Amino acid sequence: MSVASGAGSASPGAASRGSASPGAVAVVGTGVIGRSWIRVFVRAGFPTRVFDRDPEQLARAVAWARTSALDDVHLGLCAYAEAQAEERRITVCETLDEALDGATYVQESGPEAIATKQSIYRALDAAAVPEVVLGSSTSAHDMTEIARGLPGAGRCIVAHPVNPPHAIPLVEVLAGAETRPDVTATTLALLRRAGMAPVVLDRYAPGFVLNRLQAAVVREAVSLVGAGVASPEVVDIVMREGLGLRWALMGPFGTGHVNADGGVGSYYRMYGDAYRAIWQDLDPAPEFGDDVIDAIDEGASAMYGEDAVPALSAWRDRMVRRILQLKAADPAPRRAPGEAPAND
Repeated sequence: MSVASGAGSASPGAASRGSASPGAVAVVGTGVIGRSWIRVFVRAGFPTRVFDRDPEQLARAVAWARTSALDDVHLGLCAYAEAQAEERRITVCETLDEALDGATYVQESGPEAIATKQSIYRALDAAAVPEVVLGSSTSAHDMTEIARGLPGAGRCIVAHPVNPPHAIPLVEVLAGAETRPDVTATTLALLRRAGMAPVVLDRYAPGFVLNRLQAAVVREAVSLVGAGVASPEVVDIVMREGLGLRWALMGPFGTGHVNADGGVGSYYRMYGDAYRAIWQDLDPAPEFGDDVIDAIDEGASAMYGEDAVPALSAWRDRMVRRILQLKAADPAPRRAPGEAPAND
């Protein structure tokens, strides 16, 4: 995986502003991810054409985007005039053809089933003019499979965000086997202009990078609960008050780098045997049936409340935005490319 220029320093809304206004984009599919993409684009100044086959879901998504912008006004994250400008940039479209008319980029956020993705992409490829890039929010599927057999497979690419993209800037970008290099470059430039932090994956693996890391942590969390080692509350506290605080600032390798005076190489050589022993003890396939899921559900409800999901989601989004502001104000020390090491 390589880091696209600018990744790691972006924050939501911190678009790379050019002198020219950005071209229109289309958001196709307006569930939880699609509606969040609406805010990403309109906040960065993109005229955004929005379509969903379910008109009720489309209406809910546009209403959510409006409310989300007003929430930012109340939090002091944007001015009321900016929230009004966001709303004016949204065009609700009744047909796919209408949504693609004049769009220079498409962000597809339909259901995750591979057959459904392929069907959507056949329709997108048939309706969009040849120069339009077709990006997918898919969290699991290879663009090689999604675009297999399409005449326009060369303009198709994965742009997988983190939920919710309007609060978390990371996007995993992955070309398919037929994706043209200029499409990758165009997608990276557009995402950076939208205030996102794209990274380029070198090849496909199920779940990409983020979801594979997440799945590994969730697998062990489930195992610890199922094996009776700890309650769901304890597992969440350990992550929230321990690992999560470090991982919000550095990844696993950066964390290892500062865990020993000699850096990550020294740290891993020092604790390599301990890690290997733990890895051998990890359960590769913990029980994940209804009994374990019910125990986790009961534990989460006891921690957060029966009906806490909307309030908890809003709190998460607010706190992520504030954490990003803190990180932007006090960035990690990094050596610039070509810079000589500091003299001790």
